[in-house]
Amino acid sequence: MGGETNPSPAPTTLTRREALLQLLRAGGVAAGATAAGVLLSEHSYRPVPALAEQGRRDHRTAADPQLPHLTVVQGGEPRALVQRALEDLGGIRRFVSRQDVVVLKPNIAWDRTPEQAANTNPEVVAEVVRQCWQAGAKRVIVTDVSCNEPRRCFQRSGIQAAARAEGAEVVLPDPELFREVDLGGVVLKSWSVFTPFLEADKIINLPIAKHHELTGVTLGMKNWYGILGGQRNRLHQQIHQSLADLANFMLPTVTLLDAYRILLRNGPTGGNLEDVATKKTMVAGTDPVALDAYVAKAWWNLDPEQLPYLHMAAARGLGSVDYDKLPVNFSQLG
Repeated sequence: MGGETNPSPAPTTLTRREALLQLLRAGGVAAGATAAGVLLSEHSYRPVPALAEQGRRDHRTAADPQLPHLTVVQGGEPRALVQRALEDLGGIRRFVSRQDVVVLKPNIAWDRTPEQAANTNPEVVAEVVRQCWQAGAKRVIVTDVSCNEPRRCFQRSGIQAAARAEGAEVVLPDPELFREVDLGGVVLKSWSVFTPFLEADKIINLPIAKHHELTGVTLGMKNWYGILGGQRNRLHQQIHQSLADLANFMLPTVTLLDAYRILLRNGPTGGNLEDVATKKTMVAGTDPVALDAYVAKAWWNLDPEQLPYLHMAAARGLGSVDYDKLPVNFSQLG
């Protein structure tokens, strides 16, 4: 009718959980999040026998009530994402001290290029190496136990060249550098562990966000499979329990999850560029359970009930599945 207008729709009230998910989902080339800064609540390496007899490796950083448990940074290139994420969490010196031996654990499992998003972005790894040197680290080691042929994986991923360019030691898996360790788990008891992970002062987890055919996703905690030797495919029979066991054995100093590119389908190996989405995002924090729960829900719509390892890990006091009840910081670059 002449002059009449339809009334404006009633505003939709989002829960805090929904708002958190919307902010992460907005990530991408055309990311539109505006909540910037809003606080919502080949070297030789020899083992030291005595160290391998110890059990759990707990490298956790003490909580700080003034700092977020998680930070989400969107809209930048990989090095800038790392820089801002660490800044939001209190700076690299919160995690790395002078004379520390720091081991970085990216995903270097597959004979893939960075564009295929099966391995951690090499520029993410390089920037974390640089940051560790700035904090006064004594040694910075980059390593992983690859699934495909290691030399091919380390080279084709770009991680070997990028890490060495920043002065890191790049250690390929060597059969002589594994040792049987009592992991103290329910299904993971005595298992072969790569020695650099047993001797580090600090361990920084650098996973990439990917689909996984068995668990739905492979994020921070699944990345710990790369510290193990032996026949890891045996663990797939009880994969969720083995993930919780690993998370209870290896507790990182901090996790920086690479989501510059993510593998939405056909993971964990990928290969088809059509399965890759560019998100230009990093999710980082000190609560590995919350980090996995948040990212799994935001990009794969998976609840913790669909990822039993999350509840198993939370029951052991390793973190919280209720990410919406934790302080989370959002930053937008560019």
